[in-house]
Amino acid sequence: MMKEAYHIISDGSCDLPQELVEEKNITVVPFYVSFDDETYLKENVEIGIRDFYQQMVDRKGVYPKSSMPSTQDYVDVFMPCASQGIPVICICITTKFSGSMQSALNACPIVREKYPDARITVIDAQVNTVLQGLYVLEAAALRDSGMDYESVVKRLEDIRSSGRIFFTVGDMEYLKHGGRIGKVSAVAGSVLGIRPVITLKEGEIFPSGIGRSRKRTTEKVIELLLDYLDKSSRGIGSYSIAIGYGYDYEEAVEFRERALEALHGKGYEIGREEIPLYQIGATISVHTGPYPLGFGIIEKGLI
Repeated sequence: MMKEAYHIISDGSCDLPQELVEEKNITVVPFYVSFDDETYLKENVEIGIRDFYQQMVDRKGVYPKSSMPSTQDYVDVFMPCASQGIPVICICITTKFSGSMQSALNACPIVREKYPDARITVIDAQVNTVLQGLYVLEAAALRDSGMDYESVVKRLEDIRSSGRIFFTVGDMEYLKHGGRIGKVSAVAGSVLGIRPVITLKEGEIFPSGIGRSRKRTTEKVIELLLDYLDKSSRGIGSYSIAIGYGYDYEEAVEFRERALEALHGKGYEIGREEIPLYQIGATISVHTGPYPLGFGIIEKGLI
């Protein structure tokens, strides 16, 4: 590990591409995934995300499960930083979805038994998947700007509540099976063929519409993004935006083109390269199924 002012760590829910993680000098602690309740594999280490999705598509009716990183997993990544006197900012998936943050917190006193002065701040992202990824990237950007440790932690707390995920899924089955349907069921119920449109903010899922066709639900997702921007007192340049997709990359490419057309039609100046496509990982897709699609958006740390 290169000597640095402080290091950014996140759990695997951040769904950032490996090459980007390496470029930004971020450490990711993987989640585990299983298709048989017995063999759990480290995501992106022992099973690739593409292979994971292929198994979901090929084995319809088999519902995979995910498992959070262990306390020891966090000890293993905190220790090298502590041994070199490098402070850590660790960003974890919302505690309302996983106990990953508790594993990280449990690791801290173990590390401090050996290195009493170890400086580790564990932050509840209150979000997940590509939005968590954007949040982690903002942390790295703040670090790389030269901002001091305490100021970065404060700024991350300031922008956290601005984060939103607007998305839809292929059907209701995985949400039902994974127990994440919550309030969405009150809107969609068990009506045949209904697909939900969902907003996630501050760790909570909220129903934001329904539709029978994929085209309609993806249009609604774009409408939610536009509405969020329209109500904001900030310009679009003040936000980081990404598209999260599951199995179907080509659909994500086409979805981005429709989104850009809608954004430009409302006078928002943004280029294709400013809306990256990130594949949603196993941590979330075990609940959404193979066809999640939507946006993550959050206020930038540096404006």
